[in-house]
Amino acid sequence: MSAETTTTRAASPIQDGHRPPGSDPGQGHLKAGLKNRHLSMIAIGGVIGAGLFVGSGAGIASTGPGILLSYTLAGVLVVMVMRMLGEMAAADPQSGSFSAYADRALGRWAGFSIGWLYWFFWVVVLAVEATAGAKILNTWVPGVPQWAFALLVMAVLTATNLFSVASYGEFEFWFAGIKVVAIAAFIVIGALAVFGLLPGTGAVGTSNLTGNGGFLPHGVGAVFTGMLTVVFAFMGSEIVTLAAGESADPEKAVSRATNSVIWRIGVFYLGSIAIVVTLLPWDDASVKGSPYVAVLEHVGIPGAARVMDVIVLTAVLSCLNSGLYTASRMAFSLGQRGDAPKAFARVSARGVPRVAILSSVVFGFLAVFFNYTSPNTVFKFLINSSGAVALFVWLVICFSQLRMRRIIERETPERLTVRMWLYPYLTWATIGLIGFVVVYMFTDSEGRTQMYLSLVAAAVVLAAAAIVDRRRSSAARAA
Repeated sequence: MSAETTTTRAASPIQDGHRPPGSDPGQGHLKAGLKNRHLSMIAIGGVIGAGLFVGSGAGIASTGPGILLSYTLAGVLVVMVMRMLGEMAAADPQSGSFSAYADRALGRWAGFSIGWLYWFFWVVVLAVEATAGAKILNTWVPGVPQWAFALLVMAVLTATNLFSVASYGEFEFWFAGIKVVAIAAFIVIGALAVFGLLPGTGAVGTSNLTGNGGFLPHGVGAVFTGMLTVVFAFMGSEIVTLAAGESADPEKAVSRATNSVIWRIGVFYLGSIAIVVTLLPWDDASVKGSPYVAVLEHVGIPGAARVMDVIVLTAVLSCLNSGLYTASRMAFSLGQRGDAPKAFARVSARGVPRVAILSSVVFGFLAVFFNYTSPNTVFKFLINSSGAVALFVWLVICFSQLRMRRIIERETPERLTVRMWLYPYLTWATIGLIGFVVVYMFTDSEGRTQMYLSLVAAAVVLAAAAIVDRRRSSAARAA
């Protein structure tokens, strides 16, 4: 027998008897190689991206201390969405997560469209993170060109993902562990400095929160503008629901991750940003550059910039590792459901979807190439056209949950172990908040560009979904 077999997971309680036309039942399956400690750290580290360390400075500069409100609003949005996704994932763990649920609840066009958009988002992220990591490594070893480092990190993490899902989990466990320890240490050191408990520091009180123009120096509207830069930093929280399908106890893993998302966002994001804006004036030039380096230098940590480079590199590699895993599993799920080439649904003897991984990497390498040859044209288009995908994904999750709840209650109510709070009222409220963010993006010049181009990308994928569906229907009638 060939080392590669076409695969699908055993029919779940919800999916039993509902196999989309065109999917291949096959004989293989993804290997349940992720341990509980892997999933726990993936869940915790999933919300800590490189954007927190290097991108938060721009938000602070444009909003002031009120950026805390921006993070709070975005955090509430993510908590609501994760609760809805957790409800569906605990009842029916799937490698395609929300794409599979959209397929079931809204129709094949929805699963096809959001699955490919999500895949597109992450393969573009691969290029972004590979380039960011290469820049850091190039500052350490300037004799090696950036493109060589980008190639190296992509190749190493591709090999890791190709070997086994356990290899991905182990790498991510340590990457996420370093990020968590770094943020925890930052919060402890910063808190001691805020209260004047470190040598050479004095208690700062609330002077930096209320001085220099006040808590909202640019007005209330700046809170929503800041939210536009913040909301996309949370993309990645949903990865644990995809990874849970390759664990021994996916229901427990999803439930634990869903219940812990509140404190993860509260501690890592709100806690660390609160330290920055309390300890330093929001309009300090060093804060806009790198707020975490600015704080560490302020309290006298030697080599703060180099320490932060190591942490940011870890965050970049973590995001690259998870991005490759996520893109490949979404491609695998699309292949399972007949919405991508069947080869995407083939796995190796180790239970790894090699074709799905390599296809994602090829596009990622292509995007890296464009980043060096056409950074202001092709690559900029790729970045902007994937910019609003997070909002599209969250909207689909919300609408899917509205219908999936009724399906679960009717068919397998015993599997409803995680429940969305105040259903359906909070679901509709979340849809309203996401809709508000979408509309507000049109009032911001950068956000407007991202929204227009993302809508173009969505329209292309929707057109492809219609063509595929028409061909599928024609084939069914001919049969």
